[in-house]
Formats: sequence, C-alpha cells, structure tokens
Amino acid sequence: MPAPLVRFAGLVDGGRYWESHEVLEEAWRRTGSAFYQGLILYASAFVHARRGTPHGIVAQLDKAEEILASYPPAYLGVDVEALLRHARDTRRRVQARRSTREADRGTDWGEVVEWPRLDLDPGRVRGDEPELGGA
Repeated sequence: MPAPLVRFAGLVDGGRYWESHEVLEEAWRRTGSAFYQGLILYASAFVHARRGTPHGIVAQLDKAEEILASYPPAYLGVDVEALLRHARDTRRRVQARRSTREADRGTDWGEVVEWPRLDLDPGRVRGDEPELGGA
C-alpha cells in the first residue's frame, strides 16, 4: 500500500483531518490520482465540521462523492462503498439539522456528524491500481 495513503488513513482515524489532507496532497499532485483527490475532499469535510461550517461540510462531501462514486466498492484497500455511505449519511444529517429553526447558530457540528474511520484492508488491493506505481 502506498505510504502516503497509510499515513492518511492513520491520521483520519485519529481525527487529524487537516493533517491527513496535507499528507495525501503531495501524492495527489505527483500522481494526479482522482481517488486521492476524492479522499482529500472527504477529509476536508471534517475539517469544516471541526470549524463549525456546515456549508463546507456539505460542499466537500458532495465533491468527494462525485469523484469517488466512479470507483469500485473496494479500491486500494479502502472500502469505498462504506465511505460513500458514510458521506451520504453525514450530508443528510447536516442538511436535516440546518433545516431546523436553529439553523447554523449554536450548533456543535461535531455532535451532528459521525466521525469517519478509514480502516485499510490490504486484502482489498487489486494490485493494478495506478497509485501503486506512483505513490
């Protein structure tokens, strides 16, 4: 598994979303991997959750889902299907909360979202992923 992806997953699992984004960004720029870009957008949604910006949460999840939906259910050791399900559920929770009278004021968005986990499974690596050769 590519070292930047392994570091990214560890940081996401530890709730360090900004740092995870930074770790994977260099590999993304070097390889041009849309998959890495989708993961970066996914993590950045939770940076917005920490900052309390629901519009950013929804916008980043929308972009991440658009990119990652074209990947198979498992890719490069990532359970893409579970990640997309988590993104959809999180987006729905945020949108539902924003539609209440409280709107964005006073909401602790960290209590609204379910924080992600990105457990990598080497058994879900096909071996032909382009990222294996360039990251």
